[in-house]
Amino acid sequence: MGKIDTCSVMIGLSDKFLSNRKLESLVENQTSYTLNNAALHVFETHQQAERVLLKFDQPVLASMVEGKKIMHLRDYESFDFLPGESLVLPSNETMCIDFPEAMRKNPTRCLALAISEDKINKVLQLMNENMPKHDKSEWGLMDYNFHFVNDMGIFQILQRLLFLFTENHPSKDFFVDNMLRELIIRILQTNERKIYSNSTLQLSSNSRLASVIRYIREHLHEPLNVEDLSSKACFSPSHFYRVFKTELGISPIEFINNERIKLAVGLLQDKKRSIKNVYLECGFESRSYFNRVFKARQHLSPSDYQAKAQSEPL
Repeated sequence: MGKIDTCSVMIGLSDKFLSNRKLESLVENQTSYTLNNAALHVFETHQQAERVLLKFDQPVLASMVEGKKIMHLRDYESFDFLPGESLVLPSNETMCIDFPEAMRKNPTRCLALAISEDKINKVLQLMNENMPKHDKSEWGLMDYNFHFVNDMGIFQILQRLLFLFTENHPSKDFFVDNMLRELIIRILQTNERKIYSNSTLQLSSNSRLASVIRYIREHLHEPLNVEDLSSKACFSPSHFYRVFKTELGISPIEFINNERIKLAVGLLQDKKRSIKNVYLECGFESRSYFNRVFKARQHLSPSDYQAKAQSEPL
């Protein structure tokens, strides 16, 4: 079960929410808000617990807010579920959850957004009519039990949804419906990036887009630009850019920089490597640009990251 690696951003609960909700249980205390096409549940655990069972009768997006859970899902190895991460689950999937660090002063908090299947199907229909894939295949339901790190777009939608569900506004059903549509599209695009990951790329060997992504990963140390990549895909530059962003949710340059930073993170573990050696091997032409891109994704400069990584015990 792979997790998409990107820069995580963490959701925050407002002081107003924390002061207004009822705390009736120390384990998975539940505060819920229900609208036409979705329900938002906030779960809080204030003491250590093991093997807590939970399931929903609709597909659900679970997003960690504070603390740590250990998730046990059917057919998957156990994994840590941490702030800034989300998990997509099908309806009636039983989660078995451990809370190894939960305490009164350090509670574990998680959002669970249950979305009606009818709403998901309507968004899929909209995408297939207005955002067709280049290989003519249809957008379909995502891989469930999909574990990923929130990007800034998904984080902002979840933060906005948290506000809308708890707001006393006569039009909030309409507002939430619009946000749900964008959220579903962004999650499907994030899932599409997983489909083009190293471990599954061979499944798409006949795809022109997969071929270009494979080329990018094999030539990160070389200059890469949209014009050359679009030529390899036999697309015009504008069509290539549009197809790439529609299916993966990010631009070709963003994808290239993400891949280069993932490579740099690994290389910086080696204390013998200079920063210059790392950024040149990753295909960056200048240290200033490398520093800026690295810090935007890792929240540390390359030199600080290298020092921190090398100071941690093995």
